[in-house]
Amino acid sequence: MKHLRFFVVLFGMLACMPASRAGGLDLTGYADDTGAISIQHNGNTIDPYFTLQALLLAHEHELDISAYAVKWANWMLARQKPDATFDRFCRNGPVWAACKTADADDSLLALWLKFLETMPAELKRNAKWQKSHAAASASLARLVDPARGIYLVSPVYQHGLFMDNLEVWTYKPAHGGAQNLKHPNFGRAIHKAFWDEAGQRFLVSTQAEQKDTEHAFYPDAVAQIFPLLVTYTPIPGGERAYYREWMNRHRSDWLKQVRHDFAWGLVAVVALRQNDPVSAQCWISRTLPYRHTVHWTVTDEVVLQILRTKLPSGTADEKACQ
Repeated sequence: MKHLRFFVVLFGMLACMPASRAGGLDLTGYADDTGAISIQHNGNTIDPYFTLQALLLAHEHELDISAYAVKWANWMLARQKPDATFDRFCRNGPVWAACKTADADDSLLALWLKFLETMPAELKRNAKWQKSHAAASASLARLVDPARGIYLVSPVYQHGLFMDNLEVWTYKPAHGGAQNLKHPNFGRAIHKAFWDEAGQRFLVSTQAEQKDTEHAFYPDAVAQIFPLLVTYTPIPGGERAYYREWMNRHRSDWLKQVRHDFAWGLVAVVALRQNDPVSAQCWISRTLPYRHTVHWTVTDEVVLQILRTKLPSGTADEKACQ
C-alpha cells in the first residue's frame, strides 16, 4: 500500500504504547431513559439491527455496555412480535411505534440471540428472556434453506444474503441448524452459495439478477470486506493479501463515502484488526467533521470510541489519507 514509511512509524508508535483499558460506552444523544437507542444522534428512527450490531461491537472490543444492555434488552422484549421477529420503529412525540418491517429476519434474530447471551446471569434468572431466546431460536431455525445449507432472509423473501449469513455464522449455535448430510459445514456452504469463481468475488445475494447489477460501494464493496470483519474463513488468497487488494481498490472511495452516504466505520474496525492503524486514523480524520450528522450512525459512534482506546492520540498525516 501507499505511504509505507508512515505506516511503519505509526505502527511502531502503536506497538510501543501501553495497552489501553477500555472504559464505558457513551451513547448520550442516542439512548433515552426508556432504553430505546436510535440509529442517529437525537434521531427519530430505531432499527434494532443497528443497535444490536453497535452494542455487540462495543462488547467485543471491551467497552462496558452495562449502562445500556439490560434496558435495551427489556425495551426490545416488550416489542417482540409473536413470531419472535422485530420491526423498525419511528418516534411520534414520546412514543416509539412500529413503522417498518425489518430488512432481514435472519441476521437480526442471530444478533438478538448473541446479544442476550452476553448477559448469561440475567438470561439464566429471567424467564421472559428465556422465552424470547427460545422463540427466536425456533424462528431462526425455520429460515434454513436445506438445499443450500444457508439461511434465508425471511419467510416472505426466499433468497439468501451473503452478509446476513456471515452474521448468522458468528452465532455458533446457528451452525448446527443449517448443517445436513449434503451441507455438513455451514461456513463452506456459505462459500459455495456466494462465491463467484468467474468474477473472483462474493455475490451479495443468491438472486440470479444480482450478478448483473451495477457496482456500488454498498452493497458490493462492503460485501467483499465483510468476511474480514467477522473473521470468516476461508478467505481466497489469505487474509493479508485479500485485505491489501480491497484497500488498493476501495480505500479512497471508502474515505469519501461520508460526504454523501454513511461513514462506514465497520471498515475501520477491519483496518484495526489487520494492523493498519494508518487507515483507521485516516477514517477518523475524514469522518469526524460529520459526527452526529445524518451521515453518522450509532455503529460509527461505537467504532470511534473503540478506536480512541486503541490508537495513539493525534491526527493522521493527510498525505497518508489520499
